[in-house]
Amino acid sequence: MSLDQAAKPTSARTSKKSGFTFSQHMNELSLFVAILVLYVVFTSTANGFLSFNNQINILRDAATIGIAAWAATLIIIAGEIDVSVGPMVAFISVVLAFLLQWGVPTPISFALAIVVGALLGSIAGALRAYCDVPSFVATLGLWSALRGTALFVTDALPVSIGRNDTLDALDRSVLGIPPAAIIMLVLFAIFAFVSRKTAFGRSVFAIGGNAHAAFLSGISVSGIRVALFAIAGAMAAISGILLVSRLGSGNATAATGLEFDVIAAVVVGGTSLSGGRGSMLGTLLGVLVITLIGNGLVLLGINPFFQQVVRGLIIVIAVLANIQAIKRSMSRNRG
Repeated sequence: MSLDQAAKPTSARTSKKSGFTFSQHMNELSLFVAILVLYVVFTSTANGFLSFNNQINILRDAATIGIAAWAATLIIIAGEIDVSVGPMVAFISVVLAFLLQWGVPTPISFALAIVVGALLGSIAGALRAYCDVPSFVATLGLWSALRGTALFVTDALPVSIGRNDTLDALDRSVLGIPPAAIIMLVLFAIFAFVSRKTAFGRSVFAIGGNAHAAFLSGISVSGIRVALFAIAGAMAAISGILLVSRLGSGNATAATGLEFDVIAAVVVGGTSLSGGRGSMLGTLLGVLVITLIGNGLVLLGINPFFQQVVRGLIIVIAVLANIQAIKRSMSRNRG
């Protein structure tokens, strides 16, 4: 059985039939329209929404979600889930702050932080791949361990790094664009290419469509699962580095709830939680929708607790829309 045969169920759902291609484009078009509507609504109701400083903040917030969301998209396409993103970002920010305090050169500290993130992510991947632990359980355990460890070693207090020219530069806009946003878009281009134009990307879709068939075709299902979670850990580490540049310290309490924003952005972007279907462009638009809603609600002075309700509703509505799209596609295919 060839790789193309293994990926056939996925291809049928994502690209072979015009039904799902049309549905996918409709999802992205609807998200684009939603972004325009959000801009119109918040511009007319929220003071300062269109200000230059607020647009910069939107880009920074989008980068925090987006960098982690690119890896999360591949994980969910593969039929898995990662809920450890928030604590991972916070833990890496603490690790980086301590490395800088100990006098480790900044470039080496960055590299070590990314390596630590990848290794921690690979632990969850190994539990899923070789111990058959559900990814939700594996990453939930990692979520608790990382948050608890970070809080314990810092006593829940920020870890100051002092003045650092490199980190300062990472928070200094280039032609009005935050470096974090530039990094997010560069990584987006890389992940979009990998997901659609490489054997690794095709294997991820194949595993999400039918993991057993992918295994029979010669795909290293276990190896790819470990790699996906290691990549997710590395992306969370990059977000952690950018968080330190923004806050000027490592903070164990930072990035609380980030995992829900990431999952919401991926699902709103059209990626199926059952695996085998999704796109990076959809996730990019989903990131912008989630970021704009969060920013607008803050400017409107909406109670933070109610903002969590809104996030929950967004996820549920997006999943329902996803399910309906799949049902419509299956109906067309049978027809």
